[in-house]
Amino acid sequence: MKNNLLFILVCSYYLTSLAQNKPNILWIITDDHRPDAIEYYNQVTTGKKESSLGYVMSPNINKLAKEGTFFVNAYSNSPMCTPSRSSMMSGRYPFRSGHYKFYSHQQADFVKPTASQIVKQKGYSTAVFGKTGWGIHKYKHHSKNSYTDFFDYNMHFKRDLQGNGIGDIFYADAEIEFIDGIFSPIKTLEKAILPNGEIKSYLTQQRDAPIPEADIKTKQKIDQDYNILRTYTRLNKGLIIGGVNPQKAGNTVDGAIVKEYKNYINNANKKYKTLWGKTVNGIDAKKPAFINLGFHLPHTPVLPPKKYRTIFKNKKYKLPDFSTDELSNFPPQLVTLYNECKTDQLKPNEKLQAIQDYYAFCAYGDALIGEAVETFKTYCKNNKQEYLIIFTIGDHGWHLGEQGIMAKFGPWKQSVQNAAIVVSSDKKKFPAGKIVNDIIEFVDFAPTILAAAGENVTTKQYDYLDGYNLADVVSNNKPKREYAIGEVNVVCGHRAYMRTKNFAFSMRTRDKWDVSKAPYLNDNITWALTCDRPKAAMAMYDLRNDPLEKNNIADHKNYVQLADWFRNKLGNIVLGDGRIECDWTKTNSYNISNFAGGADNKTLDIPQEIIPQL
Repeated sequence: MKNNLLFILVCSYYLTSLAQNKPNILWIITDDHRPDAIEYYNQVTTGKKESSLGYVMSPNINKLAKEGTFFVNAYSNSPMCTPSRSSMMSGRYPFRSGHYKFYSHQQADFVKPTASQIVKQKGYSTAVFGKTGWGIHKYKHHSKNSYTDFFDYNMHFKRDLQGNGIGDIFYADAEIEFIDGIFSPIKTLEKAILPNGEIKSYLTQQRDAPIPEADIKTKQKIDQDYNILRTYTRLNKGLIIGGVNPQKAGNTVDGAIVKEYKNYINNANKKYKTLWGKTVNGIDAKKPAFINLGFHLPHTPVLPPKKYRTIFKNKKYKLPDFSTDELSNFPPQLVTLYNECKTDQLKPNEKLQAIQDYYAFCAYGDALIGEAVETFKTYCKNNKQEYLIIFTIGDHGWHLGEQGIMAKFGPWKQSVQNAAIVVSSDKKKFPAGKIVNDIIEFVDFAPTILAAAGENVTTKQYDYLDGYNLADVVSNNKPKREYAIGEVNVVCGHRAYMRTKNFAFSMRTRDKWDVSKAPYLNDNITWALTCDRPKAAMAMYDLRNDPLEKNNIADHKNYVQLADWFRNKLGNIVLGDGRIECDWTKTNSYNISNFAGGADNKTLDIPQEIIPQL
């Protein structure tokens, strides 16, 4: 009996030691965050602290970047929240996960577990705070238990904070239908939580009936009191792109996310009460921790607290140039995108406010991120545990007037080019102060997390991963990518893009507006490769002399051959190298297209004679 007890104690000690040898992992994701809102990013890419538009402020993120490795060419694999976050969490491109839009589930047999599910299974304590948005459900039906398998503890900003009267101004409810794959709002309800705790509710849109007079007056009062600036187009009608937050810094919805995250960490191995009075368990310090901290900012509603808005209110900014000459070069698909997200009816002072408030909101986020990082590092130090911090700077970007829009969804730089910071207590893996200019993609975050948690992502078990372990990128153990790719299906139908050092290319990929349903999965899959050239709706920019992507030269006589080469290269990859289309309304209905298997070889073998000389 004594021997058995001794054996149990030894095993327990061994397992505890093994667990503590695995690093704690903090993964921070912001939303709609342009990397040029960070001084240090601008400094290392342009030599100036300010962005191309003007002043920015980010002391905490600057510090974090200098403590670790800064990847300044990180590309989102979809310029829209849900498919982008799905690609991060799964490590798979949208065209290989079948997740092009808002929703997928794990009952289809080709679906693999998420990074969070795997590390949870490997002994990690897992928690997520704030915005999730990956759109992957355990089951095909949307149930309250659909997310329970992904993390041990899930604190969602809408359900737990806004749903319990904690936050600021937010979109509380919306009824939407899709006409030809495009959003068509039926009804939109907004709520404002005032500093005294009073909650105002009011309709901002109602398609089939007039908005009640009382709601109109309430909205007008809120807009006046908080200097609210709204969009006017059909898709984005009424979205708040500027204003002052009714709450003080720290009391906004993002401030509450950080408070809940800190309470969880600071109450290790004991129970505590949440901000809304629920009793929950704090972090389990006996296990290594994986925490996903999802900020809502600087996503709309763009509402920086007064403290930060005051700093930016009188800053001068350059308004991005846009003219109808640019628009005349857009293919029809991108004209549709422009019409849904355009800014041409905003006055110059309104455009200026949108830029000021956006960068002010980012600066507020910088302060919250600094607070969150210090809490995490202190916890790791007190528990004598190693750590890894990943900061994904935006699930994609945001246009502040470039290409004539204030939105995302496009194939252009402002929509898809981001950055990432990785800080490790092991400086050999991620050296302090290192700048990496190589192309990385958002599918790299899942394998990086798994490798840090002790998984060998080079084994056959993980062949499905499209991404690289970023530690291998730093150590040059992976061949350099010569392009980044992505695809999305919102606003204007299916569109894929390829980004290289010198060229940006995009094209329409499917001859339909919405995602496919059975029995039309991967039907007529080579259409984009064989249709008449104009129907492919190509856009190409020569970044060597057009870094702002203002002149689409896909149809220019000097570039036609090169554009056709990109059409074939990108089309073969996203349509024929393992493309999955799944009917997510069913349990296991999908089709895999593999007519060009191996096309995604990460290299550009462009014939030199078709590249125009400058």
